[in-house]
Amino acid sequence: MKVLQDIKQDYDLRSSIEMLRSIPGQLIETDEPVDPHAEISGVYRYIGAGGTVMRPTQIGPAMIFNNVKGHEDASVIIGLLASRERVGLLLNEKPERLGFLLNEAVKNPIQPVVISNEEAKCQEVVHYADEPGFDIRKLIPAPTNTEEDAGPYITMGMCYASDTETGESDVTIHRLCLQSKDEISMFFTPGARHLGVFREKAEKLGKPLPISISIGVDPAIEIGACFEPPTTPLGYNELCVAGALRNEAVKLVPCLTIKENAIANAEYVIEGELIPNSYVREDQNTDTGKAMPEFPGYTGVANPAVPLIKVKAVTHRKNPIMQTVIGPSEEHVSMAGIPTEASILQMVERAMPGKLQNVYAHSAGGGKYMAVLQFKKSVPSDEGRQRQAALLAFSAFSELKHVFLVDEDVDPFDSNDVLWALNTRFQGDVDTVFIPGVRCHPLDPSQDPAYSPHIKDHGISCKTIFDCTVPFHLKDRFKRAQFKEMDAKRFAPSLFE
Repeated sequence: MKVLQDIKQDYDLRSSIEMLRSIPGQLIETDEPVDPHAEISGVYRYIGAGGTVMRPTQIGPAMIFNNVKGHEDASVIIGLLASRERVGLLLNEKPERLGFLLNEAVKNPIQPVVISNEEAKCQEVVHYADEPGFDIRKLIPAPTNTEEDAGPYITMGMCYASDTETGESDVTIHRLCLQSKDEISMFFTPGARHLGVFREKAEKLGKPLPISISIGVDPAIEIGACFEPPTTPLGYNELCVAGALRNEAVKLVPCLTIKENAIANAEYVIEGELIPNSYVREDQNTDTGKAMPEFPGYTGVANPAVPLIKVKAVTHRKNPIMQTVIGPSEEHVSMAGIPTEASILQMVERAMPGKLQNVYAHSAGGGKYMAVLQFKKSVPSDEGRQRQAALLAFSAFSELKHVFLVDEDVDPFDSNDVLWALNTRFQGDVDTVFIPGVRCHPLDPSQDPAYSPHIKDHGISCKTIFDCTVPFHLKDRFKRAQFKEMDAKRFAPSLFE
């Protein structure tokens, strides 16, 4: 298997693209003209979006659009991480072991380092906001996912800022809408991101918060940036995860107009400040009432008051590559789900070593709502511990809604196998555990008082455990049919190439 480490280079988006070009079926390019307004996502929905995107869709290659209307010197890539197999290739790990890989990375962080401006590829071209004609909408080919979107969105921006009190820094991904020539709105999920704490602290002091937005970076950074508390508590810089994944520190560079750093080999960097007590209606330019499609598969409601970033400068590489994502696609599953798996593995392993065999944050839950836990019962006293593991999973990742428990002979990554366990090892009245009235995630439209009078507030849910494991004392009665082990490659070699 060809891996990224085989190619001598810095870890960045371009080296990832070059590696994928060498592997059949992982990347396609087109020179056909495309409008960034709804057309890029409209095309890729059929090529490789997957996830919770409305059918028909599929898992497929990443795609580069080289002829984007209004942006002659730039191209757009979509779907880089929209396949678990491709993420495995990019991180040099088997797809089913990615959660374990990230778990080890979190436990062995490598701090980022700062290099000089002269060394930074992201500052090859510089545009200052006070220059005549400056307009971020013309500089950055940010697409809309649908024709209803509130505006062009940056969906893969690595937002980097620092705590005004402690100086600790962090990176997260947020919903960023281009509102004017030098203004961007930034949506914060309440209580879910470290940068939200930084912003609130600065706002209480009446100070702007310097922030950089790096677009088009090493995929290890994009995956690592999606960890959340308690696995990475306040003060833990998720760039350290990417450093551990590469065994090499992420390179940062000082911004040119603000007192903050950015990712040095990004394709684009936006420099700006979150302005205190400055909010805008997210759909002020379109009046659609919609924001953009989100990971559960529905278009989010436009927020009536989102914080505002005042842009100071845009820097980029020559012939930059804009990276974007379809909100409900398999790409979100990879970015959110694999860190979720790592978080669950870490917490359960600490409590009951050796029992949890694997975890899959399922595509149908967008990598957040649903997890399949593969649990091994070795002795009679293990009975019941599988449900304790499920409770720990809810603690490891608060936005998790449903947990399916399966035995070690069931493949957690094969939905048909999981449903087989549900049909042959599950009785609804004894194997379902309901935990009502627990805070989950506001983007699930069923978590609302309008859906049920038993739901007290938007974002509160009934978390549920589906225990599809065989009771330990009955394991001998539930053995699967055993087939003779054969080397099938000898009979059909082309299928195993």
